[in-house]
Amino acid sequence: MTPALDLLKKVRAEHRIHSYEHDPKAASYGLEAAEKLNLDPAQVFKTLLASSEKGELLVAVVPVVGSLDLKALAHAAGVKKAEMADPAAAQRATGYLLGGISPLGQKKRLRTFIDNSAQPLASIFVSAGRRGLEVELAAAVLAEHTQAKFADIGRS
Repeated sequence: MTPALDLLKKVRAEHRIHSYEHDPKAASYGLEAAEKLNLDPAQVFKTLLASSEKGELLVAVVPVVGSLDLKALAHAAGVKKAEMADPAAAQRATGYLLGGISPLGQKKRLRTFIDNSAQPLASIFVSAGRRGLEVELAAAVLAEHTQAKFADIGRS
C-alpha cells in the first residue's frame, strides 16, 4: 500500500488499482502506464510539480499525451510565474519518488490543479504512489480529496 491508496481506502472513495511491471528504461512513465495497461493515453494523467516565484510548490495533473502550460498554471494559481520544481524538492514535499508522484496522500498539502480535459471523462488514471502502480477514479473524486481546482493548464 502507498499513502495515496491508504487515503482512498480511509475515505471509502470509489477507485480501482491497476499494476504493471515497470521498465526502468521507459522514456515516459505515463505513456508506459497507458501502453502496459492498454488504456487510451488521454485518460492517463501525470502529476507534475511547479514552483511559483515565491517558492510555493504547486501540483499540476495533466494528460500524459500533452504537457503543462506553466503560464496557464501561474494564472490559475494567481501567481506571477511558475517553473518546473526542483526534482529533489518535489520528492521531499510529496514523499514520493519521481515517476511515482501521486496527487493523493502527499506529505504536505499543496495547492493542486487538474486540467479541465479530465472533467468529461468517466474515469482517469493517476499514479498511485509508485512506478508501475496506477489508480483509476473519477476526476471529481480526485479533486475532492486533493482540494483541487480544475483549470486549462494542459497543452496538447
